[in-house]
Amino acid sequence: MLTFTQRKLPNPNTAVTLTLALTAQERTRSRHRFETEDGELVFLRLPRGTVLRDGDILQDETTGSLVRIAAKPEPVLTVTPQTVIDLLRAAYHLGNRHVPVEITATYLRLSPDPVLHTMLEQLGLKVKEETVPFQPETGAYGHHHAH
Repeated sequence: MLTFTQRKLPNPNTAVTLTLALTAQERTRSRHRFETEDGELVFLRLPRGTVLRDGDILQDETTGSLVRIAAKPEPVLTVTPQTVIDLLRAAYHLGNRHVPVEITATYLRLSPDPVLHTMLEQLGLKVKEETVPFQPETGAYGHHHAH
């Protein structure tokens, strides 16, 4: 059993014992237990409000073994605009509904929702269903800033 309580700086060259693939929702939970593919029990006990990002490294409190967090592909809606103003307008409408949104310069991404799907299409955006890693904004109070 591994209990991870500490977050290290992400470093792609760190030798890790295992990689945990978590959905966006799972990466927001500071208390969590899972089983790995080979049946090992893993506990996360992180400071409240910790949001894990793809590539983060966690350290086990007893053995010091390291695990890398990966963003697990999950069903999402990827929204692409005709114009920048369409993208901004869509971000505004989604922000008003307080749903987690991944924001980039060329697309927005959110969890599937038929009502929002229809609304975004009515706003003139192209909405595509896909299964990819989802990395929503962590909100104004996170210490991490997405680049």
